[in-house]
Amino acid sequence: MKRFDETYRFLTGMYHDGYFPDFLVDKIRAELENMVAFLETGVSDLGQIQEKFDRMTMAINDLQEEFEENGSEIETVARDSIATDVDKILKWFDVNLNVDDAIGERDW
Repeated sequence: MKRFDETYRFLTGMYHDGYFPDFLVDKIRAELENMVAFLETGVSDLGQIQEKFDRMTMAINDLQEEFEENGSEIETVARDSIATDVDKILKWFDVNLNVDDAIGERDW
């Protein structure tokens, strides 16, 4: 089983932008880390992987109200940061999905 790059830091764009509360960025990071843990098990079925990405994306969708309540929103910097990290995950694990498909359930 392949282990993810331990030196990689998720959501750096969001963490370096004071507009995003760190405790909420932590929640998105936890979703990404959960996705990595799933892929580290060696799963290779694209249907299962897409389903897991869909669940991850819907969990991030569910955070939008909490972002708004804290004077923030999942907008351009956040979208780019999340997409960059998803792309890194896909490439690292040689998953044959493009980023737009992987996070196709997003409403941000």
